[in-house]
Amino acid sequence: MDYDKILILDFGGQYSQLIARRVREFNVYSIIRGHDIELEEIKKIDPAAIIFSGGPDSVTGPGAPGVDQGVFELGIPILGICYGMQLMAQLLEAGHVEKAEHGEYGKANLELFTQKKLFKEIDNHSQVWMSHGDHVKKVPAGFEVIARTELTAAAAMADFERDFYGVQFHPEVNHTIQGKTILHNFLFRIVNVKANWNMADYINEEVERIRKQVGKGKVICGLSGGVDSAVASAIVHKAIGDQLTCIFVDHGLLRKGEAEQVKRTFGEEFNIPLIYVDAKKRFLDRLTGITEPEEKRKIIGDEFIQVFDEEAEKLEDVRYLVQGTIYSDVIESGGTDKAATIKSHHNVGGLPEEMNLELVEPLHFLFKDEVRKIGEVLGLPEEIVWRQPFPGPGLAIRIIGDVDWDKLEILRNADAIVQEEIKDAGLYRDIWQSFAVLPDLRSVGVMGDERTYGYPIILRAVNSDDAMTADWARLPYEVMQSISNRIVNQVKEVNRVVYDITSKPPGTIEWE
Repeated sequence: MDYDKILILDFGGQYSQLIARRVREFNVYSIIRGHDIELEEIKKIDPAAIIFSGGPDSVTGPGAPGVDQGVFELGIPILGICYGMQLMAQLLEAGHVEKAEHGEYGKANLELFTQKKLFKEIDNHSQVWMSHGDHVKKVPAGFEVIARTELTAAAAMADFERDFYGVQFHPEVNHTIQGKTILHNFLFRIVNVKANWNMADYINEEVERIRKQVGKGKVICGLSGGVDSAVASAIVHKAIGDQLTCIFVDHGLLRKGEAEQVKRTFGEEFNIPLIYVDAKKRFLDRLTGITEPEEKRKIIGDEFIQVFDEEAEKLEDVRYLVQGTIYSDVIESGGTDKAATIKSHHNVGGLPEEMNLELVEPLHFLFKDEVRKIGEVLGLPEEIVWRQPFPGPGLAIRIIGDVDWDKLEILRNADAIVQEEIKDAGLYRDIWQSFAVLPDLRSVGVMGDERTYGYPIILRAVNSDDAMTADWARLPYEVMQSISNRIVNQVKEVNRVVYDITSKPPGTIEWE
């Protein structure tokens, strides 16, 4: 089909793919490229419009990322977001950016000077999300200020004649209440794109890309049983059929009954060749005495790759490894151009520098809810598609401190109770993630008139759309009570249950 394309130029912002995702939600095709893309390449892409992302740099600093000035001569609409707005002001005639006396971070109220075009149907004083230390002191020639906040005089600017727009806030995040409407206005009122792209098209595009990448080569897939690796394997299998062999590594860090479920589902129901590797001892041996979270993640990532390399040698001529890496993994692992590392995911930042296998990552630019949509299109079972996210390093990063088999069994039993109670309450699909954490401490309790000295279990449940931000779930008291009662009565090593009510940010969803 003839898709209208929206080109997103990435200046290192952690939300660059979130912008692309918002565009995709409107059934519009989006492409992300680095800010240093050559003008001729942009012309070949032939975008209907360009969006400049945010970024961590100051446009006034040395070596700040820029863009070919020719983009402003293409005759197409441009939207600059945060850093992108400041870059437009810096590059275009008579604009000026400088460090703000007071930076603006978090929620702000947007006072509109016009509801024309970009702000059509936007409420005055609507909440937006700010994150900037610089500000546009003077808008470029041809622009006017179209909104302000209490701390930012030029919170948005527009050149209505050329259809150039800049917003200092982030319309792509949920904290900007009417952000989706602003993006919708840009796409359909200003650019006038066709909404004729969907996830089935994404699957077809990935199938073709995988066939070109792999050719006749043999491929193995690191299968965890979660939705990401399941959907990744299904797409690759659709592309290359029997060239794919799935490998399930039981590293001993799984939840209760998980290994058996994976073998049953993928070995029997999906009819995809599955190799089961019992690697519990080697993983636990390498984790002995390791307490630092990043080191745990990197050890697990390295050991995974070693296992895959060994299994690939047994299969002969295997050159490719499929992984279910999604974009929130990439961002947190510092895998974008300038994004900061928050924590290394075993399938991104935890990978060793030298690998014998080339990666195939069909979900690399998608978020979790988009992966689920693809899973439904592919016809995967509901229990796989809607399984709550589970980290690749498994329970190793839900045990604070040293990891051993006894602690794993304690956490497995406690976590199984959490899952059962959340499902029985009908909350499983409503909550993004719910799980137990075992900290490296003990507390005094009393049971049967006797003193106990046992572990506490930390209950964590969050709501999120994309894992980029999350809020703690307001679980019903009776559900929390039932979870607590069952854990302290059925897991003998535990004498206390506490509930984590921290959002992300400032916390993360997982504890490590």
